[in-house]
Amino acid sequence: MARQGVWTWTEGGCPAELRAGLRTIAAIYPARFAAAGGRALTFRRVARLAAGGLDVAWDAGGARILYGRPIDAFRAVGRLLGATGARGAFAVSARFEMLGVMFGVSRNGVLRPATVRALLVRMALMGLNTLMLYAEDTYEVPGEPFFGYCRGRYAQKDLKALDRFAARLGIEMFPCIQTLGHLQQILKWPAYRHLADVPAVLLADEPATYALLEKMIRAASAPFRSKRIHIGMDEAHGIGTGRYLQKHGYRDPIKILNEHLVRVRGLCAKLGLRPMIWSDMFFRLGSKTHDYYDPEARFTPAMKKRLPKDVQLVYWDYYHQDEAFYRTFIRLHRELGTEPVMAGGVWTWDRFWMHMPFTVATTNPCLRACKALGVREAFVTLWGDDGQECDPFSALPGLQYFAEHGYADEIDERVLRANFRGATGLDYDAWIKPAELDQVQPLDARATTPANRSKALLWDDPFLGLVQPQLGAWDARAYYRPLAATLSRLARRPGHARLAMPAALADALARKCGLQADVRAAYRARDRARFRRLVRYDLVQTTEAIVVLWRLHRSLWLDTYEPFGWEVLEGRYGALLARLEHLGDRLADFAGGELQSIPEFDARRVPLNPARRGELPNYRYQALATASCIR
Repeated sequence: MARQGVWTWTEGGCPAELRAGLRTIAAIYPARFAAAGGRALTFRRVARLAAGGLDVAWDAGGARILYGRPIDAFRAVGRLLGATGARGAFAVSARFEMLGVMFGVSRNGVLRPATVRALLVRMALMGLNTLMLYAEDTYEVPGEPFFGYCRGRYAQKDLKALDRFAARLGIEMFPCIQTLGHLQQILKWPAYRHLADVPAVLLADEPATYALLEKMIRAASAPFRSKRIHIGMDEAHGIGTGRYLQKHGYRDPIKILNEHLVRVRGLCAKLGLRPMIWSDMFFRLGSKTHDYYDPEARFTPAMKKRLPKDVQLVYWDYYHQDEAFYRTFIRLHRELGTEPVMAGGVWTWDRFWMHMPFTVATTNPCLRACKALGVREAFVTLWGDDGQECDPFSALPGLQYFAEHGYADEIDERVLRANFRGATGLDYDAWIKPAELDQVQPLDARATTPANRSKALLWDDPFLGLVQPQLGAWDARAYYRPLAATLSRLARRPGHARLAMPAALADALARKCGLQADVRAAYRARDRARFRRLVRYDLVQTTEAIVVLWRLHRSLWLDTYEPFGWEVLEGRYGALLARLEHLGDRLADFAGGELQSIPEFDARRVPLNPARRGELPNYRYQALATASCIR
């Protein structure tokens, strides 16, 4: 009798295009596959599913998988790995031709190749068939040593190996770079300053700029078999207002942008590449308020004519929770004469753990609108803004949620959880639990916001306490203590060890916020005896909790990312620990009578946003660590 939960496949029952991928999956999940004795898996590619889809029948003896594309076959395997019953059948069609993922690898953290491979396997079992690594400078450009200098850049051989690995799993990889804005990492070096218009934007209409861009495009695309390339061009704020203005005088920014796009498109055509760009600059320049999400944006016939029709526009939107808004903007993109690619967001940026509630709140209306209007290509972005503090594996539930939309009209929560278990070996509810670090009810006025409360509270300076007045009477200690206990328990489950880091964060927040509240109360009461107790016990325990968090975070980083970039986050932990040590010295001096006042505590503190007291929007580190602007 076939062993339950174990699968066996043979070359005779498996087309050649799947074999390498199945061997790769079996290596990741060795307990779920055997050379003999398990349930039999057989595969057959059929023409009726050529547009994408799968048809599976299975019982206690095995499963027969009919599929249209390799990625559909691997998704079927993921679904079988997550199934708990003994028999059944399911058939689904793909709602998208391209259903992909973009991982940011330029906002401080560069994913190790081993990490990318691990994520690719999970993606294949979910049914996600495209991967982009967003690299502003973190890729090798021959002859340009400052590209990714001391930043953990990918060598071309590494990207070539990843491309081969992805292809085995039915996943297309292609480059995602920048060719206009977001290039401050390169333009800060003396070797490139002459190519800067403004600090983050390349100087258009400059021969040396296009010579460099040709080298960049050639280097970025060379490792990949795909002929697609994402060339960026978003948020090129200030284009034409810096060195360009000095050299050429004022010109309409949209004309500069269009001419630049035409020249970069020509470089892509020279290499046989099919480009796509982010669409926001065209919308900003077509809006009277210069807002990307302006439904009143209008495009003149001249604007439409100048836009090359063989350049795809990527409509990125990680914010809206109204399906009608997405429908409006899909139609506006089509008015420009090209079929848009949709880019949603799994909220990994500006935080320590993926924010699942807001991801769901934006993904649902976004993909419903895409399916209703026949958009055939979509991907989801995972950015790393403000230091890449987030564990990319925290995003797995968001990726699964996105994938489910690619094979169904609506999400079936039962199927979602089973498929997540099959693709990752993890418990869905346990893996989204750390989102409660940021999603505090009833403190938030709205049910779903992208607030990053845990980040704000951790880096909030222990002297200045800039965030504290915004929170009112909310007791962070009472909230985070039970969450820390729950996450610690979940982290002890087999395979769930990564939850130890958010557990440590919850514990550190409970102690740090409690310490800050108690210190302020003792100071107001001029209770010097209580100060002594706080220094002797609470401050020591808070410091120890933050040291535990720092070391766990460091271990996780080194396992996930290249070591470059960790110095940024380690500097944040070092600054926080130094400030706590200084706090202890000042409290001890006050308790002993050497100090009669502490000016930081005497300063009147006010809510950062009195109109929305109790809420915390997204905060960046610089706004939390000091009230000063460092210049």
